[in-house]
Amino acid sequence: MNGPQDLGGQMGHGPILPEPNEPLFHAEWEKRALAITLAMGACGAWTIDTSRHARESLPPATYLAASYYEIWIRALENLLTAHGLVDKPELAAGHALSPAGPVKRVLKAAAVPGVLAAGSPYDRPCASAPRFKPGDRVMARNDHVATHTRLPRYIRGREGEIVANHGSFVLPDSNAHGRGESPIWCYGVRFGAEELWGAGAEPGCEVMVDCWETYLTPARERAA
Repeated sequence: MNGPQDLGGQMGHGPILPEPNEPLFHAEWEKRALAITLAMGACGAWTIDTSRHARESLPPATYLAASYYEIWIRALENLLTAHGLVDKPELAAGHALSPAGPVKRVLKAAAVPGVLAAGSPYDRPCASAPRFKPGDRVMARNDHVATHTRLPRYIRGREGEIVANHGSFVLPDSNAHGRGESPIWCYGVRFGAEELWGAGAEPGCEVMVDCWETYLTPARERAA
């Protein structure tokens, strides 16, 4: 969806100013925000893509005014209420007002290091052969959907070159909305800066973007 999270290539937001020696957390509550989000993600009520969609669905004014972990917590509140795990009176009270509902899994504290170290692989076998190969010229689809997508706005309708086939992975656009994992091929695509931002772009620069196959069409279809 075209939300406040998709700022790539947009002007007016000021420079990116990395914080020297930035700490992992800027406040104690951020540690709890991370822990609660991971614990609830592990319960199996939603997918990581559903969680991302919940964050990008926050109102733009809310999203842009919030810090990183504030965005996580606000989205988590919406997920918890949407799935009937917490209700609004409980959020207002700051504690449970009724017995907890059942969940598929519970992440115990002792298991956290192992679970985090193992990660969550999202590569899956794909039933179809790859449509593209390195060297192919492709066009990013100019699609503007109201649902979740990992197709950045600034490359839509732009031409690039396939430089790698990374393998087949869960398609976020489907997985975010309970429509299944729908694994498909994912490619590394190179876009020239001038193609993206015109003649005023810095000469010789390029951007590499990982694109699922459904985001791309052959460049020869550009005039169609």
